[in-house]
Amino acid sequence: MKNETSPVAATIGQDPSGSNGGSGSLPDTEATPNTPNNVPAVSKDTRRRVIIASFIGNFVEWFDYAVYGYLAGTISTVFFPSSDRQTALLATFGVFAVSFFVRPLGGFIWGHIGDRLGRKQALSLSIVLMSLATFCIALIPGYGTIGVMAPVLLLLVRVVQGFSASGEYAGASAFLVEYAPAHRRGLYAAVVPASTAAGLLLGSLLAALLSSVLTAEQLNEWGWRLPFLLAAPMGLIGRYIRTKLEDTPAFRELAAKEAPVKAPAFAMFRTYRKQLIIATGAVLLNAVGFYVILSYMPTYLSEELHFGAAESFLATTIALVSYIGFIFLTGISSDAFGRKRMLLTASILFIALTVPAFMLLDTGNFMVIVLVQIVLGGMLTLNDGTLPSFLAELFPTAVRYSGFAVSFNLSNALFGGTAPFMATLLIGLTHNQLAPGWYLVAASVVSLIAVLFAVETSKKPLQQD
Repeated sequence: MKNETSPVAATIGQDPSGSNGGSGSLPDTEATPNTPNNVPAVSKDTRRRVIIASFIGNFVEWFDYAVYGYLAGTISTVFFPSSDRQTALLATFGVFAVSFFVRPLGGFIWGHIGDRLGRKQALSLSIVLMSLATFCIALIPGYGTIGVMAPVLLLLVRVVQGFSASGEYAGASAFLVEYAPAHRRGLYAAVVPASTAAGLLLGSLLAALLSSVLTAEQLNEWGWRLPFLLAAPMGLIGRYIRTKLEDTPAFRELAAKEAPVKAPAFAMFRTYRKQLIIATGAVLLNAVGFYVILSYMPTYLSEELHFGAAESFLATTIALVSYIGFIFLTGISSDAFGRKRMLLTASILFIALTVPAFMLLDTGNFMVIVLVQIVLGGMLTLNDGTLPSFLAELFPTAVRYSGFAVSFNLSNALFGGTAPFMATLLIGLTHNQLAPGWYLVAASVVSLIAVLFAVETSKKPLQQD
């Protein structure tokens, strides 16, 4: 196992020109041109381990969220029995949303740890909390066994998950960007949303498998618990890999020059308010789009359009496979054409095409639904594959973790985690199945305006102070 690397790590570990001594691979060590020349050289083996460590933690997080979203119908029956199907779903998605409200607080705390003690410390702690909380979901008895304590315990565990997850995406992105060569920051950072999609993909596959081989009674009684049990071993593996890495060259260089900022969040609000506002607005399309297109969609197809559950999962799975490929193309493109251009293009496409795409979903034709999901997913990757490097580059090293974590989690708490709930509620209030599409259009308009005020960061060195 020691000599094996993931296909992602192997691909990113290669020089795109293939000119390194004619071998097509990096030399054993390579200085990181993000920082001055006194930064220690980084070996390609270290970079590959950084990629794997960043991938697995985010993968565990989003695997859990995928399973919860894709099995929402079953979970609603287990924890929120109700004669009104929509009320039970709203309660399930409400718990999903409430777990996001703790994320801004988590962003401050994890940002403080990451900027004060190092990215490695924050990431090693967050993955342990996340995997243990996910594992505990599998152990909670249902409403029929312990009554109202069942949804209460579910809510508490989801709050712990939300808190731990608030440091994962930002930390992994900062970690990768600060280890990456300057001309490949977009590609390296694209590992984070790719791991998100991979977690969703495994969650979708397991949900589809369980729905296909188990009866409804078996799924309700014990089948839905199986995916959550996988979180503990995956999380322990991720933590082990992370503890074997050094902190990033950028953080080590800053720590060697000066003491870390005592209160990174306050320094961020005092000096980088404009960047924080731009970042929070830019995240809005990603927050709403991600949860509507990749998490809520199977429920939308089965509950609102009365599409078969197995077909809904299959359509989403096919779309997720293409999504992962698109993510890396977007990362490469953002390095070549710039972050701002990619983010603006994504917003414009969503404003123009979202509602027509939702109209096509109502055709009931499986191939049309798959094609629409692939197109929507491809559009989202223009934002999702660019955002991690864009946000990391907006803030200097001393407050990078805090700036990323606070902006990303604030937008996700207010609009991302609530997206499935809002989509279900808007459909109920308006009796219009296109309501989720219009909600996504509104988010795209806000992101477009925010990015217009941003400066291009892809061609500049990472800010040090």
